[in-house]
Amino acid sequence: MHAKLPHPFDDATRITAGDSHWQGHTSDDYWAFVGPFGGATAATILRALIEHPQAAGDPLALTVNYCAPIAKGPFDLDIRLVKANRSSQHWSVELSQGGGDVATLATAVFAERRPSWEHRVAQYPDARPFEQTLPFPKIQASWANQYEFRFVEGEMRLGPPQAELASTYSKIWISDRRPRKLDMLSLTSMSDAFFGRIFHARRELVPFGTVSLTTYFHTDSEELAAEDITRVLATADSKIMHKSYADQNAELWSPNGRLLATSTQIAYFKA
Repeated sequence: MHAKLPHPFDDATRITAGDSHWQGHTSDDYWAFVGPFGGATAATILRALIEHPQAAGDPLALTVNYCAPIAKGPFDLDIRLVKANRSSQHWSVELSQGGGDVATLATAVFAERRPSWEHRVAQYPDARPFEQTLPFPKIQASWANQYEFRFVEGEMRLGPPQAELASTYSKIWISDRRPRKLDMLSLTSMSDAFFGRIFHARRELVPFGTVSLTTYFHTDSEELAAEDITRVLATADSKIMHKSYADQNAELWSPNGRLLATSTQIAYFKA
């Protein structure tokens, strides 16, 4: 009997523990135009934190600042527990290569989530079912081809410039192209798995890269496992593109109608 091969995402986010640093390695499967896909980098950092022997609770917030390009090959993760109390932990992670300067700086909050009063304000987006929505064609960036995108609304359409800018809003089903049960790591990666909003607005590809990404988790590992899902329904939009930088905000929903995560990021563009 042949051994089951690891999922490409688990290969891409694999880490090993060291004496003072943890190690990871970039993946060609999750490569963008000039560096690794930011969502995979964020998920690798989160994996190291989840697997850290001092970790307690579940991810509540993760901020990743992409300070400099990451080259193909191995990298080190310097992990530090900054502060801990009875219900939360605050972590710092620095990613570097070959003893050089920090290329990625991340902070994370882990928390023990306990039953409490709740109020669900956000409404589940109305959408055609996944099975009734056509897959988006594969594109040049290898990371994007690890996912299956099915646009319900706001599909990216590239073409000649138009006098009127297109909408920056998208509603989209996102799943791993090779199905994988959703967990905190893949939820983190999917929170960055949106085409740049400027591509939608201008109908063209321009130099673009995430500078800072923050993901807020509205579920814990036990609840997410109970969802038993392989895809999310996501929405993404932008409020402003100004002087070389643009924001992006997103919601990621379970097909069962639960808001799993929200994210916000600031990205650089050249146009």
